[in-house]
Amino acid sequence: MDRSPELRHTGVVKIRTGLDDAAVSTAAAVPDGHTRRAIVRLLVESGSITAGEIGDRLGLAAAGVRRHLDALIEAGDAESVPAASWQQAGRGRPAKRFRLTAAGRAKLEHAYDDLAAAAMRQLREIGGEDAVRTFARQRIDTILAGVPAAGSEDDAEVEAAAERVAGALTKAGYVATTARVGGPIHGVQICQHHCPVSHVAEEFPELCEAEQQAMAEVLGTHVQRLATIVNGNCACTTHVPLTVPSSKAPSPRPDPTSIEGASL
Repeated sequence: MDRSPELRHTGVVKIRTGLDDAAVSTAAAVPDGHTRRAIVRLLVESGSITAGEIGDRLGLAAAGVRRHLDALIEAGDAESVPAASWQQAGRGRPAKRFRLTAAGRAKLEHAYDDLAAAAMRQLREIGGEDAVRTFARQRIDTILAGVPAAGSEDDAEVEAAAERVAGALTKAGYVATTARVGGPIHGVQICQHHCPVSHVAEEFPELCEAEQQAMAEVLGTHVQRLATIVNGNCACTTHVPLTVPSSKAPSPRPDPTSIEGASL
């Protein structure tokens, strides 16, 4: 247990992200491992976050947050990014935000990527593309097994089903959250802040395609992938449309680059 004076409320660092403590290797070689691990988890869960938000969530003093963030940046595991327009609140200069780099995210990946990719290649060689697609679908069906489908097209039903999907994905290591979005992209977004198979999915996009198809079936509506970790985004964001008032004009097609992480 970390007894650093910077961590005033150690109980709040037990964040339920679905990540194994052993998987967060950044903290392994530092004396403040427990605190550093908690910060890494917040970076994973939030996509991007300010130093002030980290301090509020973990009960850390500003100087302590900065010290840990500086160490993560120096190690190449985190980086600072400007706030998006929708993240700016009030007057004055917007607070700088922090997120994991590709290298930092890679440290969270499972150790069996090479073996899994080799097995998938062998499967494709023996059974062809259909075998790969069947395996991908069986995998996500297993993850979502027992998740009740939306009972109707009612917004509340669809949103509740989206939350159940996110919960099942989190249990499988995807660190998933949901959030309502308004305006021209009215709906709910499922954000997977971590992907335990992202390296394999780079070669086998069937894994991502099967996820999207299975989600659509559970939710009972068309869903759209706006961003993916495989393509370098900070999260896999799936947009689930909700009812748009008839008085409004049809919504334009969302631009993934402008709303990536809008639910983070």
